[in-house]
Amino acid sequence: MCRGLASLPTTCLERAKELRARLGIFCQKADSSHSEYSNKADQVRPTPDEALKWKESFVTLLKNKHGLATFRKFLILEFSEENIAFYLACEDYKIPKSTSKLDAMAKKIYEEFIESDAPREVNIDHETRNITKFNLVKPSISCFDLAQNKIYTLMEKDSYPRFLRSALYQDLIKKATYKSAKQQISSKKSHT
Repeated sequence: MCRGLASLPTTCLERAKELRARLGIFCQKADSSHSEYSNKADQVRPTPDEALKWKESFVTLLKNKHGLATFRKFLILEFSEENIAFYLACEDYKIPKSTSKLDAMAKKIYEEFIESDAPREVNIDHETRNITKFNLVKPSISCFDLAQNKIYTLMEKDSYPRFLRSALYQDLIKKATYKSAKQQISSKKSHT
């Protein structure tokens, strides 16, 4: 670290690190992945009932492919897409694999999401980061469970309620409800 930065308060350094990570992710997303996720979410055409069910619970939202794509788009707009990416990477990690693949995947997930200054570093506390690092000495299917649970809770308690209030979700509900009402009117007209 340069001498000038060393003299700054820790909070300033942490904030600068956070901004650097967010700007780095923003630049990456602007190039390719942002348009990829935007296009996927723009093509999402859930039924009105399907979209309305997302309000029932966070689990319901994540289990629905359209809900997951729309939630991911929301997180991209909020600059916190790394949370769902980490959560899904952990879910994929839990699918049985050979020990050598497990080790390689664990290392990749750690370097991408957990390590300090990781390109898509998730917001977890120091203790969770240390426990996860220790778990990687001998990777197992459960080595990311603590960090994954922290990120899941963060999304459920913070991102999910904001998603439900967001213009993205509200517009989707309006469009889906309007389309459904229009189809019902057309259907009634054709039967008379």
